[in-house]
Amino acid sequence: MGRIAGRFSRVEPRLRAGRLVLGLLSDLPRKNCWTIAEWAGEASPHGMQHLLCRAVWDADAIPDDVREYVVEHLRDEAAVLVVDETGDVKKGTRTVGVQRQYTGTAGRIENAQVAVYLVYAGERGHAAVDRELYLPRSWTCDPARFRAAGLGGDTAFATKPDLARTMIERFLDAGHRVGWVTGDEVYGSNPALRAALEERGIGYVLAVACSAEVATQGGKFRADVLAKRLPKRAWQKLSAGRGAKGHRFYDWAVIDLAGPDRPGSPAAADPP
Repeated sequence: MGRIAGRFSRVEPRLRAGRLVLGLLSDLPRKNCWTIAEWAGEASPHGMQHLLCRAVWDADAIPDDVREYVVEHLRDEAAVLVVDETGDVKKGTRTVGVQRQYTGTAGRIENAQVAVYLVYAGERGHAAVDRELYLPRSWTCDPARFRAAGLGGDTAFATKPDLARTMIERFLDAGHRVGWVTGDEVYGSNPALRAALEERGIGYVLAVACSAEVATQGGKFRADVLAKRLPKRAWQKLSAGRGAKGHRFYDWAVIDLAGPDRPGSPAAADPP
């Protein structure tokens, strides 16, 4: 907390922010302003709610502090960046960005708020270094709703890959370097994100749908068809690192792709 102390205009919100963080790190089964305030010994949730809604502190600068802290403590020359989104199931329609949408948290379409996260991962561990809230068109196309939520009305719609690109570029522009970025097909299917990574000289392993068309010197093929055409000797079984049940083995093959709109190489098949 000492690293971010200067981001608060008063000592009271800084101290309460410390209690909030400890509450979030606790083993409370349910975490909200009510439960965390009670856990911290406060008489009511009003102080925690004031911190999150009205207190003056630099919420945009603190993620920069967190990024520097994470890289400093987990620094790894072989580290990668991982982009992924997660959701929080919500009730009502007033939470910023909420609508009925798919969220992996529930595994189905729910009324939820979704955010995209950037994670720094290496041998010494992994931690989130940035985040961007996903605002559906139902929000960005409704200035009145924006104003009612206390937001500016000039925010343009951005896709999840757009948000991922913003965070990756912010990480690189801060002077940090990684060799690879990885993510699922939400990001691998976006040509602009792939092109941006190539322009920055960053490698990537991004999933694509099996129906994605891949341009090769021999023509265009669906990704699943192209994988099946490769001879067995083209594949190597390699570990993508340890998981909860041991090494995560995937079959890998390198394919030379053609054209400026290529989905990327190498490719990985589903683990056996």
